[in-house]
Amino acid sequence: MNAKTTVAPLAVTLGDPNGVGPELAVRLFGAEPPAEPVLLIGPETALDAALPLLGRARFWTRVDDPAAAAVAGPGVHLFCPPGLEDFSPRTGEAAPEGGRAAGLSLEAACGCIDRGLARGIVTLPLNKAMLQAAGFDFPGHTEFLARHAGLGEDEVCMHLCGEKLRVSLVTTHPPLREVADLITFERVLRCLRLTHAFVRTVWGADAGPVAVCGLNPHAGESGRIGREEIEIIEPAVAEARARGMAVVGPLPADTVFGRALRGEFSAVLAMYHDQGLGPLKLVHFGEAVNVTLGLPFVRTSVDHGTAYDIAGRGVADLGSLRAALDLAHRMAAPTATPIPKEVS
Repeated sequence: MNAKTTVAPLAVTLGDPNGVGPELAVRLFGAEPPAEPVLLIGPETALDAALPLLGRARFWTRVDDPAAAAVAGPGVHLFCPPGLEDFSPRTGEAAPEGGRAAGLSLEAACGCIDRGLARGIVTLPLNKAMLQAAGFDFPGHTEFLARHAGLGEDEVCMHLCGEKLRVSLVTTHPPLREVADLITFERVLRCLRLTHAFVRTVWGADAGPVAVCGLNPHAGESGRIGREEIEIIEPAVAEARARGMAVVGPLPADTVFGRALRGEFSAVLAMYHDQGLGPLKLVHFGEAVNVTLGLPFVRTSVDHGTAYDIAGRGVADLGSLRAALDLAHRMAAPTATPIPKEVS
């Protein structure tokens, strides 16, 4: 880096450019130029298509190599990955071309991390089905990034955080009928390690304990409604406590989130997607941040999907993107305390 700046940019992928990602980027950065460098990654044609919709002029500088953005100083820079120069937006439509653009953009962002040209990744939404239709065999961002980092899908943890409620997931996107077999001692303990370290590093050492949901109704009722709590979850919680973590559970999922909202817990570890994200999105939809815990780099994301139904109307909420950028800046700041990957 030269004397212009000592701060590498955050890489912001546009996601599926047929969704709301491009217009969110135009609305935010076109009106609020960032004080630190930001590298947008995706097709320039999608941003151009959003400009007249929102009454904005071009606000970015095009770079042919992400390395140029790393030394260019504050402002918004755009890198259009090879193969996307002629992308033709189909705003509001689910199409494999949108999935391909999202996948190529994410690959380019990972390349920036590998080359030391970005200090973190912020992702705008993609459509999982279109990503897969384009030939990227991943359930979503979390699994894509884990694979790129050389990690298994069970070595990272999906975490969503709002001001009042924070939720981690032991499993992310498997069919519900497969969830019980994926709940293992190792997965529960690893997610507890990562979640406990995250809340204490980011939210403070005096944050309350992490609560752990049971898998079954009423947390299994002492084995009468299932034995996963007794045979898997309780031993993982006990091991976490033995390693010095403030952890409680397993607790019934129908009451634990209300207790967390009242401030009793710093975060909740849920066993599966809808168990945790239903309550989280009821309270914080449009303002929460998705964080991938366990990666060797910072990754945050918005908490919503492509929203094809409102794409092109200029009405998508900016709250989650603002929050994702703010948290990424905080986590990736040069003076930030690294989040431990393990807790002994």
